[in-house]
Amino acid sequence: MLDNYREPEDLLSDPSFLSWYYKTGGEADDKWEDWMTDRPDRKLLVQMAVTLLEATRLSEKEPSPQQLQKAEDALFGKIASLPSSPKTSTIGRMRWIAAASVLVAVVAGIIIVKYNAHTPPEVRTPFGQISSRQLPDGTEVTMNANSSLRYGSNWTDGRDREVWVDGEVFFHVKKTRSNSRFIVHSEHFDIIVTGTQFNVSNRHGKDNVLLQEGSITLRTKDGKTIMMKPGEFVTYDSSLEKTVGCSRMTLAWKEQQLILDTTPISKVATMINDLYGTRVRLEGDSTRYRTVTAMLPSNNLDLLIRSMKETTDFDIAHDSLNNEIVIRERVKKKK
Repeated sequence: MLDNYREPEDLLSDPSFLSWYYKTGGEADDKWEDWMTDRPDRKLLVQMAVTLLEATRLSEKEPSPQQLQKAEDALFGKIASLPSSPKTSTIGRMRWIAAASVLVAVVAGIIIVKYNAHTPPEVRTPFGQISSRQLPDGTEVTMNANSSLRYGSNWTDGRDREVWVDGEVFFHVKKTRSNSRFIVHSEHFDIIVTGTQFNVSNRHGKDNVLLQEGSITLRTKDGKTIMMKPGEFVTYDSSLEKTVGCSRMTLAWKEQQLILDTTPISKVATMINDLYGTRVRLEGDSTRYRTVTAMLPSNNLDLLIRSMKETTDFDIAHDSLNNEIVIRERVKKKK
């Protein structure tokens, strides 16, 4: 049976080979040593199977680029030195070249895994969807549409837990035994907490934070600090501003609503683009100066457009083929 093994996968499907590799002391271990004796082709086949196994053991030290290059050079050196007899010139050489391809693919896989190991984990939400998930420490996050969240890979208790927000996210931070700090990085400030509930928005160079429960500290890039209490709302456009009483409007997105209170139509257009990735064009010289006061559904674009038509003084055309919405002031009919 062993004489029929020609590919690394053949070895990996044999329990006795895995026993030999993991040194479990099986009775058949010696047969693999005998099988490889004085057979370079079999030794190479075993080396490739071992390489595949090592690629799955990510907790162990990865080979250096120099080691990988050395192994690759040795493999292609063996291929070049194969006998050129008719018996081996075609089938044998093709088999070895195929084996080399497997090894090169494994090497590439190791490099990719190594690269990804140093890339911070990231979660995203697509246009038009809200999602909830749990971070490694048990912190619960609800992410608005078209938002992303990156977080550090080492969340051992006693160390700072760091996340980076692009878009809008509501946090319910879980306290740890050692009260490790939870730090949210946005464009203009850092938000430092231990256990609390708050909303963060970071879009178009503008940041805002709404504190719902607990207490947080804002630390600006120039070193200033601001203490926040529940119900307070801090925005940053060109400067910091603190207000109160914005909770219902700010958190309406979690209930899949838009609550607008004399909101400029240009800002509504930006909201639609952020949430759905749809271009919005305002037609007419006076349109952009108009405002909207309404409560609109935000879980479906067509329903949002229909509601705007019914509750506002705008004519709205949705060109789904070109992914564009045109908004113009409605012309009042003469009586």
